[in-house]
Parts: sequence; structure tokens; C-alpha cells
Amino acid sequence: MMKRRAFAAVISAFQFGKASGTTVGVSLVTRNRYRKSKLVFYSSAALTDPMKYPPGYLTNMSNNEINNLEDAVGLYDDMVRMRPLPCVVLFNQLLGRIVKMKHYSSAISVFKDMWFLGIPVDEYTLTILINSYCLLERTDLGFCALGLFFKNGIAPTVATFGTLLRGLFRQHMISQAQELFIKIIQEKLFKPNAIIYSTIIDSLCKDKMVDKAFDLLHEMVEKGIAPDVVTYNCLIQGLCNLGRWREAKVLLTQMKDFHIHLNVITYSIVIDALCKEGEVEAAKDVFQTMIEQGERPNCVTYGALMDGYCLQGRMDEARGVFDTMVANGVVPSSVNYNILINGYFKKTRVDDALHLFEEMQCKGLTPSTDTCNTVLQGLFRVGRSGAARKVFDKMQTTNIISNFYTYCVMLDGLCKDGHIEEALDLLHKMEVERVDLRHVCMYNIILHGLCKIGRLDSARDLFESLSLKRLDPDVSTYTTMIQGVCSKGLLKEAKEFLAKMEENGCLANRIAYNVIVQGLLLGGKYDDALVYLEEMDKRGFPLHSHTFSILLNSVKEIMNKRHRVSSS
Repeated sequence: MMKRRAFAAVISAFQFGKASGTTVGVSLVTRNRYRKSKLVFYSSAALTDPMKYPPGYLTNMSNNEINNLEDAVGLYDDMVRMRPLPCVVLFNQLLGRIVKMKHYSSAISVFKDMWFLGIPVDEYTLTILINSYCLLERTDLGFCALGLFFKNGIAPTVATFGTLLRGLFRQHMISQAQELFIKIIQEKLFKPNAIIYSTIIDSLCKDKMVDKAFDLLHEMVEKGIAPDVVTYNCLIQGLCNLGRWREAKVLLTQMKDFHIHLNVITYSIVIDALCKEGEVEAAKDVFQTMIEQGERPNCVTYGALMDGYCLQGRMDEARGVFDTMVANGVVPSSVNYNILINGYFKKTRVDDALHLFEEMQCKGLTPSTDTCNTVLQGLFRVGRSGAARKVFDKMQTTNIISNFYTYCVMLDGLCKDGHIEEALDLLHKMEVERVDLRHVCMYNIILHGLCKIGRLDSARDLFESLSLKRLDPDVSTYTTMIQGVCSKGLLKEAKEFLAKMEENGCLANRIAYNVIVQGLLLGGKYDDALVYLEEMDKRGFPLHSHTFSILLNSVKEIMNKRHRVSSS
């Protein structure tokens, strides 16, 4: 705790003057902002004849008014019919917008159509194509697209190789990424800069390879490449994630020595890390220091502090931070709402949670899948299954995508509230609509619900159908079935399930053994229970407190029987 307080104190000790200091390097955000403004200016300059293009043609893209794929494709169709064709920068802007909306496959399709029509491309176009492949986790196709550079006589840029490196790291192909980076340096394909080094350092930190990231930091310094605020932010985040506070404090001191100003991202990382460790007061001090240094908190910073209060159940203070954020002109994101909604549900303040859920929609914010999952789980937890079903039905009629966790929450909630038929109907609907059911845990939820209400025949049928669905029962599946048959006194079948489980290569765990021992003891099969208890001891499995309680009662019962026999 003292280390963490000292860590926060380092932040408070910094008295950087924005005007007097000099920043080593330029942040990625600043570079991107410069690149974007330059792009729009260049596009505007290219349109010298206003009669060739409709009013608002450029501003629609630069102001991000294209917010769905249909509009983007419609604009593309208009562009390819124009004569002369719009300049390549406009096509790049449109492709970039499609990627920003996360329609990566569509961006690739648009590029292929451009290529087929013979529309000229440049290094930006090809880098967008490679980025789309990488975001789809097809970095191999990104490398294939690299050949288009050479085919068109275009030299790959720093951004191109940086994109490929990020793609490799995204797919956790660490050794391949390191090999590519070494080759880039050896072949002198380009001179790596702070952005490339920061990209690799960030990826290594996200894969918990912080020591290798530090090796890269030392290498870039030796090569005379000054680390910037982005580089340090990546390293500080990596260290905080691993709880290495002392080293993070050293980095903050280094930033001061190199006259690198802490930015909103640096502060947000530190505040979030402190809050996760329960040091909310220290985080609040850092937050105040940030404001005093003239750095304006954003929705991420406020969210980190809100989350800290929520983790401690201090919902009124969390709401106070939210209200301060709004009062200071910072627009809340869906994540901010989700933090509060989740906190309210955990404190069973359901009405407050639902009020916020409605408020965010009234303000034009579409709830994220995570937010909806939080609401569903919270409603089921307090027994309001009807309201949960309405939220789920509304998700199906909007463009909020139900994910794996959404369906698990629905199935579990319906089963626990006794609506097993509805759960079965939903499961059947998911199978018909080919929802991804490759994980057996969804079936485990239904099996548990069926066994709980004594519908063993239905549970057996579902269990037997798993092989037809090409699903392997896991330890939870078998344990559920063992518990179900034990509850009906079918102890022989319970032993058969345990034997079948291990025959199929699924090793029983301590929970499975505790369940079968409980069933055997309650069924009066003491000798059989003793066999499994001895096996538990061999495997080092501890007795659950409930199992121990049943065992004690069983011993008492045996002793009482013997006493009655001896008395008679």
C-alpha cells in the first residue's frame, strides 16, 4: 500500500509547465490529427472546380456524417460514376471511414472493385487494405497485399510496416513480429522511428512481455531515437497491469527528466491502476493534480475514477463524478453509463440502474452489448425475468449484437427463474439461426436447469445429443449429470457417469468428487463413499465444508445405530 501511495505521490510532485518545457517526440494523437487535417486540406485543394462535385461532397466525409455502410457504399457508387474521377485521397477517406465503422470485409470489397475499375491507388490506399486484413486477423493476406506496392512501383511506408507488425501482434505471433522488425532494420527498408518502436512496445506489454519491451526501449535510446509520451504510456500501462508499481514510478520520474509531459492518457492509466488496487483516495489526488497541471480529463479518466468508487460500493460518490463530468462539458460514453449501471445493480438499486439505461438512450447513445448484458444479468438477479426478456427482445429488433455472454445470461436467468421451456425454446432458436454454439457451457446451463427440476429424461437426451452436435462434455457437464442422478437416488448411474467421464479423457476435479461423495453418503452407501474419499485423498482434493458436514452427520448416524443395537 505504501508503494502505491508513493507511486501516486510521484504524480503529485510533477510541476510541469506546458509553455516552458519541451516535449521529446510527438504523440500519436497529435500526429494523426495533423495527418487528418493535411488530408482534408489536400482534398479541398484538389477540388478546384466546384461544378464537378455536388455541394457538401467533401464535408460529408471530413465531418464523419457517413455513419452507416449503406451511405458509404452509395457515396462510392456516386464517386465511380463521376468524370473526371475524384482524386485518390477522397477514395482513401471513404475507405478509412468504412474501416472506422469496423466493416473491414466491406472495405476490402470496395478496394477490389476500385482495382477492377482501374482506379489509381497510392500507398495510403494499399495500407488501408493491409490494415483491413490485419483487423480481420488475416495478416497472411496483408503480406500478400504488400506485393501490390511493388507491382505499382510504390514504396511501402513506415505506416505500412507498422500496420503489419500490429497485425502480427494482434494474432499473438510474437516471434514473427520480432523477426520482421529485425529484418526491417537489417535490410534498411526504412528507419524505424518512435511510432514503430512504440507500436511494438505496446504489443509486447499487452502480451505481458514487459521485460522484452524494456529491452526495446533501451535499444531505441541507443539508436538515438527519443521515446515520447506514447512510448512511456505503453510501458506504464504494462507495468501497472502486472502490479509493478516501483518500476512504473521510475518511468514517471524519467519522463520528468526528459521533459516529457504527462498527458491525459498517462493520468488515466495511473488513476485506473490505483482504483483497481482499491486506492481510490490516492487516485483522487492524482486526478486533482492532473487538473492543476492544466490537463483536461476525458470520459476515460472520469470512468476510471467512477469505477473505483463503484468497486467499493460508494455509488453516490461515483454518481457525483459522473455529474461533474457532464457539468464540465465532457460527453459521457456508453462505457461511463455501463460502469454506473453495473454498480447500481450490484447494490440492488435497480430503479437507479434502469433510469440511467433509459437516459442514455434518450440522449442518443446506443447501449453497447456489454451494457445490455449488465442490465439483463441485473434484472435476472432480482427476479425480474419479464423485464429482462423485454430488453432481450428489443436487442433483437435493433442493431445491438447479442454475443456469447448475452445468450449465457438469458439461458441461465430463464432456468433459475423456472422458465425452462422458454430456455429450451431459445436454445432451439439459436440452433436454427446457427448462432455459434461451439462451446458446451450453453448446454451445461440447460442441463443444470433440467436436473434441478427433476427432468432427468430430458437431461439424458440432451446429454446424449452432444456427440451429434460435435461437442465434447466437459467436467461441468458430467458433474451436473452426476448431481442430477444423485438427487434422485440413482447412485449406480452416478458412479457410471464418473467412470465414463475419466474413460473419455475428462479428468474429474474436486467438485465432481465432492458431489458424488455427498450423494453416496446421503444415500447410505458409506462403503462406496469411503472408496471415493480415499481417491480424493490420493489426488489431493480437499473436502467441501458441506461434504464434511454430511460426513459428520453420517458418522453420528452410524454410531447411533450401533448404540441402539448394543443396547437392545
